[in-house]
Amino acid sequence: MTERKPMIAVLTGAGISTDSGIPDFRGPDGIWTRDPAAEKMFTYEYYMADPAVRRASWRARADNAAWHAQPNPAHLALVELERAGFPVRIITQNIDGLHQKAGSTPRKVLELHGTMFTVRCMGCGEHGTMRDALDRVEAGDPDPACLSCGGILKAGTVMFGENLDSDTLNQAGSIAKACQIFWAVGTSLQVQPAASLCAIAMTEGAKTTIVNAQPTPYDVVADEVIRDPIGEALPRMVAALIAAHPS
Repeated sequence: MTERKPMIAVLTGAGISTDSGIPDFRGPDGIWTRDPAAEKMFTYEYYMADPAVRRASWRARADNAAWHAQPNPAHLALVELERAGFPVRIITQNIDGLHQKAGSTPRKVLELHGTMFTVRCMGCGEHGTMRDALDRVEAGDPDPACLSCGGILKAGTVMFGENLDSDTLNQAGSIAKACQIFWAVGTSLQVQPAASLCAIAMTEGAKTTIVNAQPTPYDVVADEVIRDPIGEALPRMVAALIAAHPS
């Protein structure tokens, strides 16, 4: 009888994408480390109230490295794990779409904080593409409004001060409860409720590994903590797991 492979939940944060040229937020060279005021662009209250913050946000969106970024060995390793027949679910705090671009099955990637590739009107709720909105910025409109109602447009992402989508969060919790192995990769585990998924998995008995350059609040209770570069550590972890559970 073929051995049943363990279910693996992988919570990924900004650190998994730094090797793709996308800076993280809280690391030594992170966006907020270099410019603490930049956090306003990610805070709902400031974004909605201050046109200057919105204009800065649109400029940052146009210049976002994710438009041209390519998946790195860490993203590709998770694709390899899925193709090896493991039930893998990726819960990502990232908005860059690199897991899907690498080849992970889109329905198996849960985007906790949304995606940077869509926009939503905060007035009428109409959705559109980020590319269309940025075309208007590049044509000279520094703070494009909704074409239907004139309301404020915002990226299809969850900002500080906004609640995560309840259905998405419930699904993430179910995944954390059901997995036998939980990997937290490139995340500081400081932002709730995403960080609580680690605690849920631990409570349910999942073997938990944290891969992050900086310490996290969960290091002392994790089964394993790895400080090696993610682009080296994750392929190694995947190779070991595949070897331990051959088809």
